Amino acid sequence: MSKVKYYYDPETLAYRKLEPKRSRRYRNIAFFFLGSFLFGLLGLVLLLNTNLINTPRELSLAREVKNYELQFELLNKKMEQIEYVLGNIADRDNNIYRLYFEANPIPEEQRRAGFGGINRYKSLEGFNNSDMIIATTKRLDVIKKQMAIQSKSLDEITKLAEEKEKLLASIPAIQPINNDDLTRMASGYGWRSDPFTKVRKMHYGMDFTAPKGTPIYASGDGKVLRADNNASGYGKHIRIDHGYGYLSLYAHLSKYNVKKGQQVKRGDLIGFVGSTGRSQAPHLHYEVWKDKERINPMNFYYGSLSPEEFQNMLKYANQENQSLD
Repeated sequence: MSKVKYYYDPETLAYRKLEPKRSRRYRNIAFFFLGSFLFGLLGLVLLLNTNLINTPRELSLAREVKNYELQFELLNKKMEQIEYVLGNIADRDNNIYRLYFEANPIPEEQRRAGFGGINRYKSLEGFNNSDMIIATTKRLDVIKKQMAIQSKSLDEITKLAEEKEKLLASIPAIQPINNDDLTRMASGYGWRSDPFTKVRKMHYGMDFTAPKGTPIYASGDGKVLRADNNASGYGKHIRIDHGYGYLSLYAHLSKYNVKKGQQVKRGDLIGFVGSTGRSQAPHLHYEVWKDKERINPMNFYYGSLSPEEFQNMLKYANQENQSLD
């Protein structure tokens, strides 16, 4: 039952019944429905922003987003491990491998440089987790670039190692006659008395006394440059070009076991001791050349002599006696 309202009329000095206007009644009804609509709309918005009325599809998508966030977190942890391993490899690369092979180290700025120019990650902008996705993608790109640089560096180190191995195999590094076959080490590199003129002159090789026919071996890998009797004083002799500026010469041979142009390996049998040419007795005259200059062969026996044998040979080589050629 609705309440009846009255008002006091001062002219009649009496209370009169208040009759509401029809327009006001309609307005009140309209305000009621408008208020109800707005309140209901506000409630609906609040409900839509909670999980109370989410559809199964929305709940499934929410779980996927959480799972992706977890996967990104795990990915970043794995990238930390990769960065640590790459850092160790880069450190060894610069301070061991490249140092050993005398190659310039790769600057840290070059290893860790990012990508300039256009925005490579524009397509990843505008999402709820764009910052996380962009940061992870950038980090992954830097790691990929580091791996590419390191891979290229290791390829270079491999080539340097192969070249180093080839160099070490080519250097004349062994005694050309076995110790067991030697009669004695007759004369070394330096000033010696000439056996024919008795004049003191420079002897540019080492003389190994051995019976005629004693095997002679190549002291390093190389190519036979000469195997002939066309050089004054050397008689039958062999010259091997080892590359890298090195050449070895074997003189006064009785016969050859190689020919010009033949490739030989260190330790290959190339000829036999004799006394051809300007020679006083059967022996091998052995020389080592570097960049067209004759140098002391004593510096190149690290591949075949023990420390005691080397010291013993050094003792005889330094004696200023008479050479055999």
